[in-house]
Amino acid sequence: MGKVEGGMKCVKYLLFVFNFIFWLMGSFVLAVGLWLRFDPETVLLLTGDKAPDTFFIGVYILIGAGSLVMLVGFFGCCGAVRESQCLLGSFFTCLLIIFGAEVAAGVFGFLNKDKIIEDVQNFYSTTYNDNNNSTLILTYQRVLNCCGTLASSCPEPEPGSKDCESAIKDFFNNKLYIIGYVGIGIAGVMIIGMIFSMVLCCAIRNSREVI
Repeated sequence: MGKVEGGMKCVKYLLFVFNFIFWLMGSFVLAVGLWLRFDPETVLLLTGDKAPDTFFIGVYILIGAGSLVMLVGFFGCCGAVRESQCLLGSFFTCLLIIFGAEVAAGVFGFLNKDKIIEDVQNFYSTTYNDNNNSTLILTYQRVLNCCGTLASSCPEPEPGSKDCESAIKDFFNNKLYIIGYVGIGIAGVMIIGMIFSMVLCCAIRNSREVI
């Protein structure tokens, strides 16, 4: 079996280091996704039979992509060390899939930001109008430090509190920006990985043809 030499050997080790970093980033993406999914405040606000689940769609994409990134990072490390075209080819294919998933999560977070916030605001307003002393409404008011709605202000608001519709917008804006920036940021890093893997695959193929 031909081995890569010279500058391509440097590319090989760079790809290995990159994939190790890639694996760490996959762990980070998975951790962020799990945090967003099981964050006690978010779970409390989105519980209930009619609670909107749009927010969690982007989170599930992030969790799936993070898990796949960790697996692909492992394959990439093995492929770089063993100079295996099969593993590197699988690595490249999986990178394309993850790239699409990460971009989808990022774009989903940005494009659907207003709709997600509007769905949660409508859910809160409907529940508030039905029973403004329900457990769910009290949970919103406690977690977000808010009271009432834009149309129906709280009779005795606490100092520093705001209406819950504005508080919902601020809360989910922060969460959705995390999904968007993490998804698009990781997608950008993956482009570098695809370039490295293509260069190394070509070098391995050429070295075998020479041998």
